Amino acid sequence: MTTAETSMGSLSQVEHARQLRRAIVASTVGTIIEAYDFLLYVLVAPLVFAKLYFPESDPLVGILQAFGIYAVGFVARPVGAALFGHYGDRIGRKTTLIATLLLTGLSTFAVGFIPGYASIGIWGAVMLTAVRFIQGLGIGGEWGGATLMAMEWARTDAHRGFITSWPQWGGPAGLFFANVAVLIFSAISGDQFLTWGWRVPFWLSIVMVGIGLYIRLGILETPVFRRILEERRIERTPVIEVIKRQPKQIILTALARMAEQGPFYVYAAFVFVYGAKISGMSRDFLLTALLVATGLSAVTIPLSGYISDRIGRKRMYLIGAVATGAFAFVYFTMMNSMVSGLIFLAIVLSFIPHDMMYGPQAALIAECFTPRLRYSGSSLGFHLASVIAGGPAPLIATALFAATGSGYAVALYILFCAIVSITATSFLPDYTNRDISQEHDIRSAASTAA
Repeated sequence: MTTAETSMGSLSQVEHARQLRRAIVASTVGTIIEAYDFLLYVLVAPLVFAKLYFPESDPLVGILQAFGIYAVGFVARPVGAALFGHYGDRIGRKTTLIATLLLTGLSTFAVGFIPGYASIGIWGAVMLTAVRFIQGLGIGGEWGGATLMAMEWARTDAHRGFITSWPQWGGPAGLFFANVAVLIFSAISGDQFLTWGWRVPFWLSIVMVGIGLYIRLGILETPVFRRILEERRIERTPVIEVIKRQPKQIILTALARMAEQGPFYVYAAFVFVYGAKISGMSRDFLLTALLVATGLSAVTIPLSGYISDRIGRKRMYLIGAVATGAFAFVYFTMMNSMVSGLIFLAIVLSFIPHDMMYGPQAALIAECFTPRLRYSGSSLGFHLASVIAGGPAPLIATALFAATGSGYAVALYILFCAIVSITATSFLPDYTNRDISQEHDIRSAASTAA
C-alpha cells in the first residue's frame, strides 16, 4: 500500500474508523502488557525479592534494596524515551512500537529465570538489576508511541482526551492482571510461592507479547506521520531538536506528573509495607483490595478523559491534583483505623484522584509538542517524571515510615507532589479541541497557557 493510499484524505470514513479502532486496541493492549510487565515487579518486590535476593538484610532494609532495583527501571525510562523517541520521529510509530513490545516482554520473561541469593549469591541481584534496566528501556519508548498511535488516527479534535485515555487505561488494567496472576499462583503454590510460584506470572508475559505482536503487525502507520514523510519534514536528530526548541514543555510535563506518579506507586507498592506492619492485613487482603481498585479505574480513567474533552484538559488535570493532595491524609487516617472495611475502602478509593489526572494526561502531554518532534518530546517529558517521582516514591515512603513510624509523613510527601503538579500544570498550554496535526507555532505555544 502506497503512502498516498494510506494518507488521511485517501481513506474512506469507514476504513478510517476501522483503522482508528485497530490503533486504539493495539495501543491499549501494548500498554496493558507494558504495565503488567513493569508492575508485576512492584507487587513481587516487597513480597518476595527482599527475602530472595537480600536474605541477610534487616526486613525493612531488604525492602529498600528491592525497591532500589525497582527504581533502576525508572532511571532507564528516559534513556529509552530518547532512544525510541528518535526512531519514532524518524521511521514511524508502528515499527518503533513493535521493537519496544519485544524488548519489554522478553526482559520480563527473563526475570522468571533469575536464581536467588542461595544459588548464586549477590549475582542474582546484579542480574535482576540488568534485566530491570533493559525492561525500563523498552517501556521508555512504549508510552509515547502508544499514545500517538491512538491520537494521530483521531478524525476530529473533539475526542482526543477520550481516545488517548484508552492507552492510559492499560496501566491499571496491567496492574489488575498482575494482581490476578500473583493471587492465583500464590494460592496454587502455597508455601512454595517463594520457590517457584512467583516466577510463573513473569513467564506468562511471553504469551501476552505474542498477542500484542500479532495485533500491532496488522495496523497502518498514522496519517500524521505519513504527512510528515510526504512533506519531507523528518528531523535528523529529533531528540536534540525538541530539547532545543521546546525545553519548557519537557520540564513542565515532567513536573506535572509528580502528583500522578509518586502517589500511585505509594498506593500500589508501599501499601504492602504499611498495610502489613501497621494495619496487620494479609497479603491476599491487600492484593484483593488493589484488584477492586484497578477494576474501578477501568471506569474512572476513560471517564476522566471524556470529561476533559468537555471542560478542558488542564482544568480536569488540576482538579485531580488538588484531590490527590487532600486525599492523602484521609487515606492514612482510614489505614490507621484498624477496621478492615475502612482499610479496604481506602485502598479502593486511592486510585480515583490518580485517574482524574491519568485519563487526560496522555493528550495533555502529547498535544504540547509539534508533530515532527512529538514522539521524542512527549516521551522525554513523560518518563523524566519516572526518575523524579515514580522510581523514588516507594523508597521515599519506606524511608519516611522507617524514620517517623507515621503514615502522615508520607501524606505530607504526597501533598508536596500535588503542589508541584498544580504549579507546573498551570504553566502548560492547553490544546483541548484544537488542531494538532499541523506544526505548532513553537514560540507561541511555549509562552501561552490557556
